[in-house]
Amino acid sequence: MTMCATEDVAAPGGPHRTALTIAADGSYAARLARHDDAAGSRFPERWTLSGPEPYAVPLPGSQPEEPDSELLPLTDGRVLILRRVADRFALSLLYPTGPGTGELLLGTVAVPELTLLPPAPDGGLGYALAPGEQRTGLWLVHGGADGPERIAEVPGRCTRGAWLDRGGRLLALDRELDGRTKTVVVDLERGGETGPLLQITEESNDRLLLADPDSGLLLVRSDAPGHDRLGWGVLGSSLPVRFPDCLRPAALPAGAPVTLTPFAVQPGQVLAPESCAVAFRVDAAHGTWLGVWRPSGRGLRQLPAPAGWLAGAGLWTAGGELLLPYATDAEPCGVARMAIPLEPVAPVARREPAGPTGPVRPVGAVRPVGVAGRLVGGSSRAGSPHGGGIVPDPGDTDNRSTPSAHPKAAATEPRRAPAHPRMCRPVPLQQAPLAAR
Repeated sequence: MTMCATEDVAAPGGPHRTALTIAADGSYAARLARHDDAAGSRFPERWTLSGPEPYAVPLPGSQPEEPDSELLPLTDGRVLILRRVADRFALSLLYPTGPGTGELLLGTVAVPELTLLPPAPDGGLGYALAPGEQRTGLWLVHGGADGPERIAEVPGRCTRGAWLDRGGRLLALDRELDGRTKTVVVDLERGGETGPLLQITEESNDRLLLADPDSGLLLVRSDAPGHDRLGWGVLGSSLPVRFPDCLRPAALPAGAPVTLTPFAVQPGQVLAPESCAVAFRVDAAHGTWLGVWRPSGRGLRQLPAPAGWLAGAGLWTAGGELLLPYATDAEPCGVARMAIPLEPVAPVARREPAGPTGPVRPVGAVRPVGVAGRLVGGSSRAGSPHGGGIVPDPGDTDNRSTPSAHPKAAATEPRRAPAHPRMCRPVPLQQAPLAAR
């Protein structure tokens, strides 16, 4: 499975939600399906993906669902639904009960706006964001003791989230504050302490699109190169973010504006981010298709998507197969299994230090957790000829990365405190070491 922060589009430049949401372990999925009536009314539908063949179970309520209702499948087979009801939001659990649908009301949240976050890594908790103009509330909407509860507040307006670890402790959010959008990290085990995660330059807008906890691979979108570009970095690495030419929409022979959206990354590539295969949704005015790329490669492979693909939905298996859910009139619940051969990964050469290495300082109020972090986006003071931690990274140059070494835990940790999970955390650009190790 992959943890991803989606940025799906119905057409280039226009956002919309993913058509199908997949549970944290890939066992279930859920979507709002359409009735075969003239109005095209909607109802929740749960897909079972863990068996030999996928199958769908309708979960209709007493009335049709609104188009803005959101679904989150849990690993126990229940589906969390978020509905707007007048001036508040209602949360319920849906589950099949023989011929009908069981529904357990969890509570309501009286906020102007509420949106579900991607499935938490443990598969049993549900989180949501309540963005405001000045502050954003982080809500635990399922799994708490007494219904939905606000567990943290983050300054600024936050959208889109991605989990950075398998324990469900570190949550990355894109935050708009003072006219700029940067990605911040929220530590849920430290009361929601927040600190910078991604900052390529002070003036740039930097967003996290996808994060893979296994390899540390991060896919970002930034205007630091002068206009919006897709780039990649490594969680815990001091090397700069790279912006491959092959991921520039202008480089694709589509003849029309094109938008690339990463939606799944190959799991199990521990400490080998350059070998991770990434699946992209490719959108243009004349259609949607599939793209596959990995950092060590020299191009984006473009492939036709299966008929009826629920665009933006899919996952890689540990064995390297890409699973793409689809729905057609003939087969309303199907999964296409694509074995995509990729060129072999060249061995990564060791990089020699370019200069002295400075100490890593904590990130704002968020203290180092077990393993002190390194930068996602490198430092312009490390002698980069391009400045600002930006590397153009054309296809015929070295496109590999090396994760940083793991230093010991901070000396300020209590001597008898339980050990924290081992994880890497990047630091903002200005606090990066002067050079890679």
